[in-house]
Amino acid sequence: MKIVIVGGVAGGMSAATRLRRLDEHADITVYEAGPDVSFANCGLPYFIGGIIGKRESLLLQTPESLAMRFNLDVRVNSRVTSIDPDARMVAVHNTETNETYTDSYDSLILSPGAAPRKLDIPGWDRSLTLRSVPDADRIVAAIGGAPKHIVIIGAGFIGVEVAENLRHLGHSVSIVQSSPSVLSPFDPEMIEPFHANLEQHGIRIVVNATATEITEYAVDLSDGTRLTADVVISSVGVTPDHALAVEAGLRIGAAGGIWVDNQQRTSDPNIYAVGDAAEKKSAFTGDEQMVWLANLANRHGRLVADVVAGLDVTARPSVTTGIIGACGMAAAITGLSEKAARREGIDHQVIHLHPSSHAGYYPGAKTMALKVVFSPATGTILGAQAVGNDGVDKRIDVIATAIYGGLTVSDLMNLELAYAPQFASAKDAINQAGYVGDNVVDGRTPTVQWHELDDRRAAGAVLIDVRTADENHSGAIPGSVLIPVDDLRHRLDEIPAKDVIVHCKVGQRGHTATQILRSHGITASNLDGGYLTWRAGTDSIERANSVSPFTNN
Repeated sequence: MKIVIVGGVAGGMSAATRLRRLDEHADITVYEAGPDVSFANCGLPYFIGGIIGKRESLLLQTPESLAMRFNLDVRVNSRVTSIDPDARMVAVHNTETNETYTDSYDSLILSPGAAPRKLDIPGWDRSLTLRSVPDADRIVAAIGGAPKHIVIIGAGFIGVEVAENLRHLGHSVSIVQSSPSVLSPFDPEMIEPFHANLEQHGIRIVVNATATEITEYAVDLSDGTRLTADVVISSVGVTPDHALAVEAGLRIGAAGGIWVDNQQRTSDPNIYAVGDAAEKKSAFTGDEQMVWLANLANRHGRLVADVVAGLDVTARPSVTTGIIGACGMAAAITGLSEKAARREGIDHQVIHLHPSSHAGYYPGAKTMALKVVFSPATGTILGAQAVGNDGVDKRIDVIATAIYGGLTVSDLMNLELAYAPQFASAKDAINQAGYVGDNVVDGRTPTVQWHELDDRRAAGAVLIDVRTADENHSGAIPGSVLIPVDDLRHRLDEIPAKDVIVHCKVGQRGHTATQILRSHGITASNLDGGYLTWRAGTDSIERANSVSPFTNN
């Protein structure tokens, strides 16, 4: 069997090495357009920031090491320029020797990745992008020497990571973001603390604006802002690099990537596709989508090798799980956000809570924000987000696993998780989410979301703050009535029997207050996530509506 693989890195090299393990005698050739066939592209921002000190640490394998261990014919600086599906041939151009030749295949695996998206504005060619080790080299060379004014266009995962690393080096860093906050896949009240923390660490963020022109020393924005810029880095997303597939007549899917079936086979039965150029199927809608994640590229690379080798395996639909850390905080997401569920028309309910990363009595405990999205009919978990300084990763990983296993939000309270005071609480954050979710699903504790509060109050609801007087004095929701939860039973005559909404700091005392009032015949609901969630949500709205303070910087 002769297999040709176009593109290395995660998808292509996972396919190549797995194929060799399955078939010692297969003829396997990998063509990589760039100089490095296997490198840690997720580590590039940290190489720029000096956290990863040695360039060679990014280079995971070389053609020589792959030939020695796996007997692979790996050819770098070799771009496949065309595919002839009928003849099962590819044309290859070696950019070092300028040689052009053809090669045949029995099975062809496409893993060309994605290309940086470009904006059609004057001066765009002045910007730098980050997709490869040579890209990182160019950025390092551009920022070398004295501190500089650096503008990053786009506040996705890569843009934020690059911003953190350049700020770490002492540069003046500004981010331009077209949406109201960084990391737009997150819901606004969840990402607000992360966004604010970036600004507190000296990263300036201009929201609701796009670049209109890049000049030699500045970036002009759609809101009239002019940002001084010695270096401009573009991080406005990527597009699937599917030109080869298009020219070969392969089907392009609804999401814009190479269409594949559940065995990664394209519309040509002898050609497969994996990685950033190939579409994935959503586990929640069944629709095709683009997911730019290394773990999926690795997994699908392995799977396609199994298929080519004759094994009967199929790809699971994608849940999509990701995490980012910057300036001491982490933000993680899995599955559907609330706004994605709303956009897709999927019936959903949400809960917010603010548990500690570990036992509060053990030093170093940090409060995190956790949100779970689930089906109101079945309790099936649809997604989750977590933001905080510690413990975010393992909570999201548990919920991602729960989604994979089809668990309900109530099932979370029964999970037996590792506990010691320095690692977790006896009631872990995951278990707490289960308790809260179970109360909501069963109707024990009706809840009101932060973005629903104004409408409910306009309709006549009364808002009662059940925190302490000191807490209320340090920050209160305007128009709320203070009745601490410990005084509630003795002051029932002050509370109308009509629609009452109670709130505390995070929702726990609010749950207790709701049960007290409901047991006395008062219609009561709990403000989900309490004052902290309301405050974050309100701040996110104010930020979205604010005017940039950085005009003509």
